[in-house]
Amino acid sequence: MSFQAYLDNIQTKTGKSPADLRALAAQKGYANPKGLLPGVKAGDILAWLKQDFGLGHGHSMAIVALLKGTKKEGDR
Repeated sequence: MSFQAYLDNIQTKTGKSPADLRALAAQKGYANPKGLLPGVKAGDILAWLKQDFGLGHGHSMAIVALLKGTKKEGDR
């Protein structure tokens, strides 16, 4: 599955676009436009996404990669 397919599935499941999830992560104090804030661990993001959106580990890790900036929308 491509990275973009993960993002598409996440949007279908949650109703939230990648931009929406970035904004929510910023509101929660996890990230800013440059990436994850100092001291924020992937496990913090995973717990949030699993609890609030019911995402599994793989889909949650895709959002972590998006927030870190290691992957971007449209990546395969």
